[in-house]
Amino acid sequence: MPAPRMTNAMTIDVEDYFQVSAFAPHIARSEWNTRECRVERNIDIILELLDKHHTKATFFTLGWIAERYPQLVRKIVQHGHELASHGYGHERASDQTPEAFFSDINLAKILLEDLSGQEVTGYRAPSFSIGKSNLWAYDSLQRAGYRYSSSIYPIAHDHYGMPDSPRFAYEVRPGLMEIPITTLRLFERNFPSSGGGYFRLLPYSLSRWMIRRVNAQDREAGIFYFHPWEIDTEQPRVNGINAKTRFRHYVNIGQMQARLDRLLTDFHWGCVDDLFLHKAAPQALAA
Repeated sequence: MPAPRMTNAMTIDVEDYFQVSAFAPHIARSEWNTRECRVERNIDIILELLDKHHTKATFFTLGWIAERYPQLVRKIVQHGHELASHGYGHERASDQTPEAFFSDINLAKILLEDLSGQEVTGYRAPSFSIGKSNLWAYDSLQRAGYRYSSSIYPIAHDHYGMPDSPRFAYEVRPGLMEIPITTLRLFERNFPSSGGGYFRLLPYSLSRWMIRRVNAQDREAGIFYFHPWEIDTEQPRVNGINAKTRFRHYVNIGQMQARLDRLLTDFHWGCVDDLFLHKAAPQALAA
């Protein structure tokens, strides 16, 4: 079945390997400044890949990264991509108080806007950490001036997920949309179909089929995501992690860049703000 010429959203969560939530028990936040940072090198590769395919994307960028590598932020914007927020310190929204969360997302927004000279309208919570227990986070996002969030993954997962939430874009507060990560609905269950470790684990042909099916049957744009460290085979290995964490983080990293190249060829991609901010949103979540 040929892929419809629907435009999907390509998104990148700009963080480095040592900031991954699963590594938090093994890498103290106080160590971040001492770790080899490889995000600039990886972003350069991603920008070249996107340029090759004449594709624009949304970069959900950590304030911590932006503060230390302002030229990286400016380069993303100079290449014509959307700059969005991943918060400042890669702390899960579910682990913060409302006051701390607001301070984190507000600082990140101000910092990114000062560096880029552009309005930052989008936010993605680290580890998709907005769920039923902390829907107050949307009040904070609205207060900080964001116009959309892409923070919910409607699947069942041991670290995140809200499987009974709407699968497609909806309004959560007046003027604020939630744009969930894309899932495929089969057998009364949502299946992950849009990036991250699942994209590295599953055969490429299956991932392509799932996105095509969402485009063709649901008539909805997909939201795909990945991280810069997922293309980096030379990243320092983290010691002491269990087998499950090791597998999830490193599986098929060596194949990721080639798979992205195929994905950018097989589908048409764009930025989140261009695709979704103009859409009417049909549903809302209660606080």
